[in-house]
Amino acid sequence: MTEDDSPGVPVPQVLILGIGNILWGDEGFGVRAAEAFHAAYETPRGAEVMDGGTQGLYLVQHVTAAGDLLVFDAIDYGLPPGTLHVVHGDEVPKFTGAKKLSLHQTGFQEVLSAADLLGRAPRRLALVGCQPLDLEAWGGALTDPVRAAIGPALAAAAAILAGWGVPLAPRRTPGAGLLGNDIDFLSYERRGVA
Repeated sequence: MTEDDSPGVPVPQVLILGIGNILWGDEGFGVRAAEAFHAAYETPRGAEVMDGGTQGLYLVQHVTAAGDLLVFDAIDYGLPPGTLHVVHGDEVPKFTGAKKLSLHQTGFQEVLSAADLLGRAPRRLALVGCQPLDLEAWGGALTDPVRAAIGPALAAAAAILAGWGVPLAPRRTPGAGLLGNDIDFLSYERRGVA
């Protein structure tokens, strides 16, 4: 997150959240998309990019603090692998009775339900979902079609945020990575490569 130097200019509280498990192949799409978004864009004060991983209900405090929430996730829509599908507001599943779409999604549906029950649900919600090819590759990397969807997912997210009035700027200098301990995309993907 960067600081906006314009005093008195209200900036909406926005959470850009990647959820998923990077240890299960394409299930890591959401985290990898958030990581790529963080590397590509500087965000204004009041906007945060976060790796939500598989934290489930631990994300409630972050979601309830957000005025607007944009989520990246691997979603089984039954579409060709790598296909992006964006949903907004009430289209984003909120309750555990909805069809389970990914390994961790029931936990995230509970997060959204808890925020709603607390009367602190985000006013705007968007999900940038990507159809996975392989959710069973323990320790595996993203498949080619899902990896190729990251760039278009960032463009979709940037368009959503622009519509919400959130100014983005291309990152001019490398910032601290979103993920550490050699689980960032490049370190993880090159494991075993001499």
